[in-house]
Amino acid sequence: MKTSLLLLTSLFMLSACSQKKQQPESQSLFNGIDLTGWHVDVPAMDNNSDTINPFIVRDGLLVSLGDPRGHLITDNEFENYRLEVEYRFAGEPGNCGVLVHASTPRALYDMFPKSMEVQMEHQNAGDFWCIVEDITVPDMENRRGPKEEWGVTEGKARRIKKLVEGAEKPLGEWNNMVIECVVDVVKVWVNDVLVNEGYNCTAHKGQIAIQAEGSEVEFRKVELTPIKEITSTN
Repeated sequence: MKTSLLLLTSLFMLSACSQKKQQPESQSLFNGIDLTGWHVDVPAMDNNSDTINPFIVRDGLLVSLGDPRGHLITDNEFENYRLEVEYRFAGEPGNCGVLVHASTPRALYDMFPKSMEVQMEHQNAGDFWCIVEDITVPDMENRRGPKEEWGVTEGKARRIKKLVEGAEKPLGEWNNMVIECVVDVVKVWVNDVLVNEGYNCTAHKGQIAIQAEGSEVEFRKVELTPIKEITSTN
């Protein structure tokens, strides 16, 4: 009896260890020191060497100063992952966004890369903005407007409103945003509340980008966890 119990215990521990080894490992996309692994695309910097870089590291935080406007883009592209971001508007309420599945630079308004934006603007965190990519959500007309106005380029109805209001923390406090991208599905949580989800996204992989869009934003966490096991796309 004792031998059987020991054998079962050993098998359980081996199984647990095996499962632990198979779990995907998270990686921080921001090292807290510099912008290694990222590159800047800011149109104002093209022809003026005196233009400041709006993306800096300050006191161990990644900071988007907001101006001049542009994007901080990962060098690598990713697919099937869970991205966790902790951010705050420390001063004035403002605007920013995380772009997933980013590809062609300056595809919209000679500024925004082709991508799917997850909005971070104060009180609108979790909205989708279609940037030369598209996505489908439930109750589409109510959340995006008249169907004839939909589109993914300049002048079209590109905003898809989030499902839930009031998930954000008060100004100055840290917000937690999780973006899960699996094949053609994108889901967004703000402070553990599911605020948006869509399917049939026209892109399944790409780079990740952070915006400089007129407001100072601080980031203390940008962490990506690969999703290995895929059982469904919606």
